[in-house]
Amino acid sequence: MSAFQINLNPLKEPLGFIKVLEWIASIFAFATCGGFKGKTEILVHCQTISDNKTITAAFGYPFRLNQASFQDPPSGNVCDTKWNNYVLIGDYSSSAQFYVTFAVFVFLYCIAALLLYVGYTNLYRDSRKLPMIDFVVTLVATFLWLVSTSAWAKALTDIKVATGHNIIQELEPCKQARLNCYFGSVTSMGSLNVSVIFGFLNMILWGGNAWFVYKETSLHSPSNTSTSHGQGNIPPAGI
Repeated sequence: MSAFQINLNPLKEPLGFIKVLEWIASIFAFATCGGFKGKTEILVHCQTISDNKTITAAFGYPFRLNQASFQDPPSGNVCDTKWNNYVLIGDYSSSAQFYVTFAVFVFLYCIAALLLYVGYTNLYRDSRKLPMIDFVVTLVATFLWLVSTSAWAKALTDIKVATGHNIIQELEPCKQARLNCYFGSVTSMGSLNVSVIFGFLNMILWGGNAWFVYKETSLHSPSNTSTSHGQGNIPPAGI
């Protein structure tokens, strides 16, 4: 195995430059999704008391909404109802965790690939297996970015519904005549929208980079050994 020797030239080529973009995009993908925390609020009005109270349910990654219970205000139970017995509806942890976990694995793979490109340039270029492995991983990653991002985009749509205005229709106490419930607000999910955008951006980057990785494989460029053998069978001119 050749010694580690830094060579920044691959970073000036599409193969290395796009890998850097993939590394950065993966960071934004898992950071914008995995770091989200929000809450949804409803206003409760009791018929016997002309006063509105705010009930809050906090939620966040990994979006197990069925474990996010409403919290009573510090003043005590509202309308003689224990709101902490009621939770949001839905469990979207599988889609969210699949998306974030895959983005983290991509982040780690990009680091390893960049170290190989920069530190072991000759080993990568002279090897038949390493470029082929890189090409297969690139194709698989492109497909998984499509699958994980599509699943997460669908889950995000359902999360917006589950924490939005429809929450009033699902809460059992709000169906009682002695109190009125009104939707208050929900935390902006702009960062989650950005995570979906970066997911599809990653898919485009990996799909586009597949061509440049393919050019490094023996499928596109026959080995020098095969070429030299082929030229050896040609008799010298003049004989």
